[in-house]
Amino acid sequence: MTPAPPPTSYEVRIVRDPADREACFAVRKEVFVVEQQVPEDLEYDAYDAGAVHVLAVREDGEPLGAGRLLHGEAAAAVNGGDTGVGSLGRLAVVRAARGLGVGAALVRGIEDAARARGLTAVDLHAQTHALPFYERLGYVAYGPEFPDAGIPHRAMRRGL
Repeated sequence: MTPAPPPTSYEVRIVRDPADREACFAVRKEVFVVEQQVPEDLEYDAYDAGAVHVLAVREDGEPLGAGRLLHGEAAAAVNGGDTGVGSLGRLAVVRAARGLGVGAALVRGIEDAARARGLTAVDLHAQTHALPFYERLGYVAYGPEFPDAGIPHRAMRRGL
């Protein structure tokens, strides 16, 4: 299969229909399960059902990236118990769209969704190679490095 050309224009939107949700899952499968070899049973979890999913799509409808926001009790379960802090996760950008601002646009879309829910901050668990990306977006690492799906991670937070 010939890779799609890099996007010249794309939009980031909150997922509101099953087709967009499936597009998010397809991006995650491509990036995490296929590229990074994360076991599929670890990639998809019970939190997906109540999460706010965000999708980046090219002007022709081709999915470029995805991410999710956990809020309320789901976020508290992964961030240490604070229901006022959202949890950004499962941020993935397809290889052809990396370096084009898609990841940053997804993060900002997730942050907007967090603000709309009255959250005061967003936490995330970053793969250690991605720390500089999140730091450029204002996130600050805290706590020790830890493994998640066999990949080193650090917790990070940004106040809204």
